[in-house]
Amino acid sequence: MTGTDTHQPTLLLVDDEQNILSALRRLLRSEGYRILTANSGAEGIERLKAETIDVVISDQRMPGMAGVEFLRIARDMQPDCVRIVLSGYTELQAVTSAINDGAIYKFLCKPWDDAHLKANIAEAFERRHMADENRRLTEELKRKNDQLETLLAERSDQVQIRSEALSVFHEVLDALPIGVIGIDAEGLIAFCNDTAMTQLSGYPIGLGQRADAALPADLLGSATETVIDDTHLSITRAPLGQHSTSRGHLLALLSAGTFRTSTQD
Repeated sequence: MTGTDTHQPTLLLVDDEQNILSALRRLLRSEGYRILTANSGAEGIERLKAETIDVVISDQRMPGMAGVEFLRIARDMQPDCVRIVLSGYTELQAVTSAINDGAIYKFLCKPWDDAHLKANIAEAFERRHMADENRRLTEELKRKNDQLETLLAERSDQVQIRSEALSVFHEVLDALPIGVIGIDAEGLIAFCNDTAMTQLSGYPIGLGQRADAALPADLLGSATETVIDDTHLSITRAPLGQHSTSRGHLLALLSAGTFRTSTQD
């Protein structure tokens, strides 16, 4: 098979002797190939214009156009087709030159050994199949890489947006006239805004510290108010994790002065 499941492996035979073409068709009819024939290089070119050819086998000595010349044209027209010379004439210089520059894959001699010829043709089709598969995998890899690059770009944009949103969120929290302290599920201080740092300036508050060691005991109990440094604080507690994966709770500290100012406004 070639690169697609619906394409039957196609073999083009080019020889100016009809009896040779007939003998090859009889030999290969049971191999599962779609076999096309041409009696000259010019006719072979017309076949190449009209059909996708996987393997082409050409005689060397033909009127009007030598096999090597035809196969060089075939290479330009369909670079992926595997090209073989089957000839009773060696013409080593021309054939060797064609092999060296990639115009032909193999040179096989007439008269041929049936088993040897079949094996070489099967190998040529396998070579074509591998080339098609490599190209398909390369294209698939490129497509996946393009998708990955697009996804990474989108994720990068999302991370940037979230980072900017988080920065704004922290600025908003710091600007609030209410002290806000976040305590995680392990009892460590995860966040403390500027207002809370001012309200509790006499306490050694730091991120990552244990709340029970750094905060006044009233804040960690069930009290709803306390007095710190002659300032009356109203305490509100709210659990985390209702709308996120966060665990722990928030403390909101509202000083009486702030409360009175807000009421007057």
